[in-house]
Amino acid sequence: MKKIPASELIINKDGSIYHLGLRPEDIAQDIITVGDPERAKFISKYFDKITKVKKNREFHSYSGQLGSKKLTVISTGIGTDNIDIVFTELDALVNIDLKKRVVKKKLTSLRFYRIGTSGCIQKDFPIDSLLISTKAIGLDGLLHFYNLKSSKKDQAILADFSTQVDLKNISPYITSGDELLIKKFTSDTFLKGITLTANGFYNPQGRSIRLQSSFSKSLKKVFNKNLGGLPLSNLEMETAGIYGLSKLLGHQAISLNALLANRANGHFSKSPKKTVKVLIEKSLEIIIGR
Repeated sequence: MKKIPASELIINKDGSIYHLGLRPEDIAQDIITVGDPERAKFISKYFDKITKVKKNREFHSYSGQLGSKKLTVISTGIGTDNIDIVFTELDALVNIDLKKRVVKKKLTSLRFYRIGTSGCIQKDFPIDSLLISTKAIGLDGLLHFYNLKSSKKDQAILADFSTQVDLKNISPYITSGDELLIKKFTSDTFLKGITLTANGFYNPQGRSIRLQSSFSKSLKKVFNKNLGGLPLSNLEMETAGIYGLSKLLGHQAISLNALLANRANGHFSKSPKKTVKVLIEKSLEIIIGR
């Protein structure tokens, strides 16, 4: 079995993995990801007990117990560049023998739950709604460095999207959330839609502050649109990377969104913290099966 060189998979002197500072025994099989380190800390306060806390750079992780379920919550920071680091290293913790530097014969599948905020592009979706990303179209480019393959149905959705927007030199990709996790979370509480993952918050999402976005006019063409029978629902910065890497690595993933801004009508939530709290509590309830 091929040994992974020290230059490719970096292990710290204490046996922890390079960026996250975690060891295999430090994480649970069910992992909540958030962008903000403070949100990770907030979620950990719901745990009945905390068994491990680790902080390195923007990656703050808390492992513990909630009811009978072992959970880890980790902050990824913002963007799919960080998702590449976090998901690769979490996978390595369970599927690489870090001492021998070889892939294990028996692989472990993790379950990932992204709990994050998002901007809506459907005018009829109320602010402060909760949404499941069934699919994600990546405008960020991360998965072009991996061998991601899409179904014919997803390819048709992507082709439909691409004919409606002027992407210039951007080559989008498409991927899906885990069907079993989506089924588990499906209820009247959550809307469903296709998510756009951008590689920035301002111009890449069509916002123009002092610099005019080259994407804004094109983006507005797909406001209130449906693709493949589902609304093109929201914009954020991690979901496509999470879905693509999870699928390739054999993990399950779902992205759960608090819709705080409605880009189609220019409104923003008057109680964003309350909405995120509702999303956290509802998600934890479903994750632990209450």
